[in-house]
Amino acid sequence: MRIYISVDMEGVTGLVDADDVQPGGRDYERGRQMMAEDVNAAVRGAVAAGATEVTVNDAHGPMRNLLPEALHPAVRLIRGKPKQMGMLEGLEPTHDAVLCVGYHARAGALGVLSHSFMGHEIEDMWLDGRPVGEIGLAQATAAALGVPVAVLTGDDGACAEATEWDASVTTVAVKCARDRFAADLRPADEARTAIEEAVASRLSAPLTAPPAASGPSTLTVRWQSASVASTLLGIPGVTSTDTRTVEAQGELPGLYRLFGVWMRVAASLTNQPPYC
Repeated sequence: MRIYISVDMEGVTGLVDADDVQPGGRDYERGRQMMAEDVNAAVRGAVAAGATEVTVNDAHGPMRNLLPEALHPAVRLIRGKPKQMGMLEGLEPTHDAVLCVGYHARAGALGVLSHSFMGHEIEDMWLDGRPVGEIGLAQATAAALGVPVAVLTGDDGACAEATEWDASVTTVAVKCARDRFAADLRPADEARTAIEEAVASRLSAPLTAPPAASGPSTLTVRWQSASVASTLLGIPGVTSTDTRTVEAQGELPGLYRLFGVWMRVAASLTNQPPYC
């Protein structure tokens, strides 16, 4: 059984603030240790369920947060950037399941460190007219590849978002949001035991990919900056619906890869901190 883990940081056990998840933050070094422990809990569950290969993609920020020596020995780590598929780099149709560890709610939701990909630079996103963030876009892209998202961990807002997008996803809430930078934290040992047990249980059951979208999808993004939207119109196939909103049609996962290009263009034009 081949298991793929995409690991973000904002939804990791115990973390609530930008200083916990940004390099240079006063608690970042502690945060990356907490990140590794959540990953290791998921890996232990996968191995207990019979996984013979576990690929972990460091999917947060600089994508160099996880230290290889801090991870379970079964892990094959994808680290660094740029990556053509970003948070889903290395995901293949031959994987049996995706685990999303440390994920967070989308922009506009009241969740711990909630945002969509680029802090406040992205105000809203829609996939085929449905509000979407990192969770929904990951699920839809994995489904297009024929791979189910089996388990997601994060705060209660992220878990609710995952369930709304795909009711078959098993979720583990490691904290409950009190506000965007405050949470009621689950004890660390308890949270990691819950992750390990949820992964082992879900991967021991039959895994079936949800139906993928039929035909091309439409991805729409509203940017904080009209300059970003204007520049993106230079990419063939990108159209605007207003001065700050662009969209494009295409098949997933190609549309996910195109969105990665949009983000690289936006990053070259802006210099905004992620959690303003």
